Amino acid sequence: MTSRLLLSSAFLVGVAAVQAGGARQTPPSYASRVIVHDLDRGTDTVVHQASAVWEAPNWSRDGKFLVSNSGGKLYRIPVGGGTPEALAVDPSLRCNNDHDLSPDGKQIAISASSPSSRQSQIYVADADGSKARLVVSAAPSYFHGWSPDGKYLSFVANRDGKQYDLYRVLAAGGTEERLTSDPGYDDGTDYSRDGKWIYFNSNRGGGWNIWRIPADGAGPDDQKAQRITNDDLEDWFPHPSPDGKSLLFLSFPHGTEGHNDRNQAVAIRMIAMPGDRISEVQPKAIVELTGGQGTINVNSWSPDSRRFAYVSYQAGTAAAPMPANSRVP
Repeated sequence: MTSRLLLSSAFLVGVAAVQAGGARQTPPSYASRVIVHDLDRGTDTVVHQASAVWEAPNWSRDGKFLVSNSGGKLYRIPVGGGTPEALAVDPSLRCNNDHDLSPDGKQIAISASSPSSRQSQIYVADADGSKARLVVSAAPSYFHGWSPDGKYLSFVANRDGKQYDLYRVLAAGGTEERLTSDPGYDDGTDYSRDGKWIYFNSNRGGGWNIWRIPADGAGPDDQKAQRITNDDLEDWFPHPSPDGKSLLFLSFPHGTEGHNDRNQAVAIRMIAMPGDRISEVQPKAIVELTGGQGTINVNSWSPDSRRFAYVSYQAGTAAAPMPANSRVP
């Protein structure tokens, strides 16, 4: 999910800086590398790089391309490398880093702002980005996962100006259902492949950990919520693999309060997919990198569960030239 600062708060901060005689700070620039990690070979391959922010790659259902956002637009990137191709999304929509293709690959869920809403809303479009229709009009709302049967979208939203909770809505449209109510900050939903659970990250209970709830909600006082990870790192954005065997997530250094920085020493870690009973886990670091916001905000597994895509960043520099489809040193 993109930054959770409300626009009104950001505006007031900017006004205060100007009134105090301070100059507005220019957001840091970043170079991005969109990378594919192969679990069998233990290799990382650059498929796209740019002297701009690219974020949150999804893998197409046929395995041929990635979908990533940059500059408010969505692009298809060939897995073998090549020139990104913009999707046919309505140019009035400014897409953020919360998007993914439907399980059958025929549609895509998009989180975006627009001239009528400066905060994020949720749309569903054809897979090429065309014919976007508004599914969740209340804002701010950020899509994060499709149910395996394609019936529901899970998302996070702030409805009281205080906290982000988990919700779901029919992909065809309808009334949103609130799934959690704990006063903690919930984010990063994704469904288990059997559709029974929604995995997410939360700071409920202290520290950021991976949790799960039944797909139809956490129940009164969130009594059905279960904590999955509980070590010294701050865990975000859990993503079950398509084969249902692995759970991938992003871990920030201990004490990191949020996820908006891209210049953190982070790790993409993995555990075996939890069963019906929760037991203590020891996550394995798969990739260590400089990243954070935009690295794996949404599901980026390949259809065969043997690869995943992610983005690494370098602050304040142009991307070092590397041929497409080249190995990361």
